[in-house]
Amino acid sequence: MGLWLLNNLNTTSLALLIVGGVVVLSLAACLVARRVFPELSNGVTNDVSRTVLELFGAIYGIVLAFVIVTLWTDLEQVQAVVTSEATDLAVISRNAHSFPDDVQVKLDRAIGGYVHAVVDDAWPLMRHGKNSLSATSGKLEALYGALQEYNPKSASEQAFYSESVERLNDVTAQRRTRILAATQHLPPLLEVLTYGGALIVMLVTLLYGVRNLKVQLLFVGSIALLVGLSLTLVLVLEHPFAGEVSAGPHPFMEGQLSKYWER
Repeated sequence: MGLWLLNNLNTTSLALLIVGGVVVLSLAACLVARRVFPELSNGVTNDVSRTVLELFGAIYGIVLAFVIVTLWTDLEQVQAVVTSEATDLAVISRNAHSFPDDVQVKLDRAIGGYVHAVVDDAWPLMRHGKNSLSATSGKLEALYGALQEYNPKSASEQAFYSESVERLNDVTAQRRTRILAATQHLPPLLEVLTYGGALIVMLVTLLYGVRNLKVQLLFVGSIALLVGLSLTLVLVLEHPFAGEVSAGPHPFMEGQLSKYWER
């Protein structure tokens, strides 16, 4: 459900949907609670609910901060991996200029096939949280084959060849990291703490009674707004290849690699 929302709504619409939903449900629950338990408005449970809200709010704030920082760090690492993978391919493409023409043609064809497979085939799968290993396996093998068939003659060719092989090995490692990142999610315990904690905080908030209905609605709505924004941020950051705030395939289409997209 989260992936569908990220892939079909922009960030603003997603935030309005989640935040608006949390606020509306919280305000509706507040009105129901005042009607079912009218004594709450007299503040009979305020001492207990204040203590519980402070305790749960502090614990939930720590958990939420940990989750958000972790997800943001993961997103930055994924973006770095994508950039490094594209950079290594660009270096291999440049090194190919030092090889004979027929080898350069084979390498260019193999690199072009790989970057197109990454952008056109693998990325849509990753955007939906699916394993894209098979989407580029054949193209990667073709790239290895183009290098393995070549036997460098001069010392200069040997130097560029060795670097190209090393870079290609790095591409393989970064590709696997990228694919794993697309299929990973928050651990179940953290998901329970993140979403279950939000529910508990909002339920405790409803137990804090205020005589003035408007003031209570403002109190509940403010906390619901903060919780809704936090949950939106978690959802946006949880999937590094989906939504507007995500790692894109642009590094595979820029710089040295842009020539493989020329028609």
